[in-house]
Formats: sequence, structure tokens, C-alpha cells
Amino acid sequence: MSNVVIVGTQWGDEGKGKIVDYFTGYADVVVRFQGGNNAGHTLVVNNKTTILHLVPSGALHPKKVCVIGNGVVVDPKVLVEEIQTLKKAGYLKNPSLLRISHLAHVILPYHRLIDQLREKDKGDGKIGTTGRGIGPCYEDKVARRGIRMADFISSKLFRERLEEILPERNRYIEQVLGGTPFKLEEIFSEYLSLSKALRPYIGSVEENFQQWEKNKKHILFEGAQGTSLDVDHGTYPFVTSSNTVAGYASCGSGLGPTQIDQVVGISKAYTTRVGSGPFPTELKDSMGEYLREKGGEYGATTGRPRRCGWIDLVVIRHAKIVNGLTSLVLTKMDVLSGLKKIKLCTGYRLGGKVIKQIPSTVEDLTKVKPIYEEMNGWEEDLTQVTRWKQLPVRAKKYVERIQDWLEIPLTSISVGPSRQQHIVLKNPFK
Repeated sequence: MSNVVIVGTQWGDEGKGKIVDYFTGYADVVVRFQGGNNAGHTLVVNNKTTILHLVPSGALHPKKVCVIGNGVVVDPKVLVEEIQTLKKAGYLKNPSLLRISHLAHVILPYHRLIDQLREKDKGDGKIGTTGRGIGPCYEDKVARRGIRMADFISSKLFRERLEEILPERNRYIEQVLGGTPFKLEEIFSEYLSLSKALRPYIGSVEENFQQWEKNKKHILFEGAQGTSLDVDHGTYPFVTSSNTVAGYASCGSGLGPTQIDQVVGISKAYTTRVGSGPFPTELKDSMGEYLREKGGEYGATTGRPRRCGWIDLVVIRHAKIVNGLTSLVLTKMDVLSGLKKIKLCTGYRLGGKVIKQIPSTVEDLTKVKPIYEEMNGWEEDLTQVTRWKQLPVRAKKYVERIQDWLEIPLTSISVGPSRQQHIVLKNPFK
């Protein structure tokens, strides 16, 4: 038995979906433990692309149980559509293959509107939210005015909760944000059918975990976004509204921290970021555009172009510390093929000093100047490489430099979008 957490080490979009999909082959249960449908995991199986926003990436494997934990905020409309799409494709035929925590909070229309109106009001100072209502839902959760799945699937409780909460939310929308208030009956009637559709999947997930542990099942925890978007440990305030780090796998699922064995970090061979916020190694020139186009760097959820830059080892080192990483996966190595020179950021200059940690304020982070090491690139195409010994010498040296600088072993290297385009060095489940 082995329980493994997979987390992003940058600003999200590191290719976690593909890695989770690959290692799901060795797991029995796959768990989402935070975030919402602001995350999109892109999977390519048998040349077919599937983008999942709420259902864990393990859904494309037969007989694997997928869990949406209590730490996730769930948009019922998005989830029902996603389930229907997966069913049409031949997945999730058995309702027991998807479990949703009865403690997960529900995103409702007023959350989305609040999110969008706030972002519009901020103008140039916007955070870069996806406008999906994620933040306002987490706010309601912490303010103890949220609606949980246990309430949602009971028509009586759902109506009572709406009657308590909606008047206050409407006043805020109308008087502070200048928006149009919602009618309770319209939300209630529209979402009643969604609650019925989700009812078969909802239950006490923490009890399921105890049974899986007893039966020595392998559990894989799938993080969303990345460490630098963590609400505590990220580049605040340009972060998401949840804890993205590995420690939250316990809080957001109901499985105790002593039952987690390994934490695997995912990093691109370069760096990307979507939305606003500081990005020390960002390339605003033709090289940045080259990485974007060759890497297909457009958001899976929004389609927004990603900002691109050289790999930032300072950012990944921070992720190693706050997650307690036991190993690292490097993705999109194939994108760097053909470059004569490749750079790695190994520190920052700030106020005349050299530092190897992320400054605590966003103001200081915008002032840092990256310190680069330059390495020779390689010409060879990597997309058909499946073994370490097949990698070009210069590609090996690049990987080894990353591994040595971070003082962390590599689990695998991804060289393309499909499940087969993978060099496995050490399987965390073995």
C-alpha cells in the first residue's frame, strides 16, 4: 500500500493531469482535495483530448474510484455536464466509481456574479480570476454562510439555506457592486434537478477512506493549480482562494496526514503563469512567444495565453520546502528541443543582495532580477524517447543540473502530451 500526493511546484499548468492519469494505472483511488472548476487538467489518451475541471484525472481508467473531497468547491452545473460527457465517452458507468464528499461546498450563481463584478471593478488592479465563483464560495465557507452538499441534496435544507443566505448576498450585489439581485425561486427550481442528478454520488467520503486503508488500497491525491498560487504560501495576493500544497490533501479529503507516504512535485522544464502577478523569469520577447506556441501554452479552462519564461529553480525550491517533496517530475522537455542555449534561474538579485528564496512581499518580488546559468541545448526530437539512456547527452545534463541544484530525485520526465510519452525513472507506487 502507498498513498501519494501530486502537486504543482510553479503557478499551475505544470501537466499534473497527464502525470496523475499515468500513475493512476498503479492506484486504486484518485482524489481531488482543493480548488474548483478554475482548474483544467488536459489528458490525451489514444489521440483523444479530454479536459476535466472537477472529476479527478483518474476517470479515464476503468474500475478506478474518483473522489471529490470536502476541500473542493463544486459548481453543480459544471459537474453534472462533466459527468454526462464522461458517460457518453464510456466512463463512469458505475455510480460507485465517483464519490463526492457531503462536506464539499456548493458554488451558486451569486458566487459567480460577485466574482465577475469585483474583477471588473478592479480594472488594472485585477487579480486575474477566472470568474467561476471560486473565491466567493470559499469566502462563504469561512464566514459560515456556505451551502454544503449535504444541504444541497435535501430540498428542504437547500431552500432553508437559500432563504437565510440569499438576501444578504443580494444586498451586497445590488448596493455595493451595482449588480442585479437574484430571485430565490429561480435558483431553487433550476438547481433542484442538479441536486437530484448528483445525489447518488454524495456521501461520507472519510468513511470510505477508512475502508480503503483497511483493504490496503493505493490512493493518489491530485492537486490543482500550483504551490505559488497557494493562498498562504504563494505570491499573495495574486493567488487562488485555496491551499494548493500537499498538507491540504489531508484537510481536504478526510485522510489523516500520517497515512500519506510520498509527495511528488510537478514542474515544467520552463515556467508559465496565467493571469496577473509577478513572474521573475518571464520572457516578453520572441523566445517567450516561441515557448508559448511550441508548448501550446493556453489555459485549459479559459483559453487565455500563458506567460512564459525560463525555469525558475528558486520557485521550485520553495515548493520543495513547503510541500515536503520526496521527488520531482519534469514535464514538456520536448518543447526545449531545437534551442541552442537554455537558461536556468538559480537565484535573485534584490537591493544589491543575492537571495535564493522568494521575497515575502509582492512589491519586492516585482523588483528582483533573476540570476541565470546558461547551458547548451539539444537538437534531437524527444517525443519518441521512452528510456533515460535514449536522451541526448545535453538533455541529460539539463535534467541532472536541475536535480542536483534542488537536491531532489526525479521520478519521471514527460516528453509529450500522450500517456505513452513518458520516461519513468522511479515509480512512487513501487
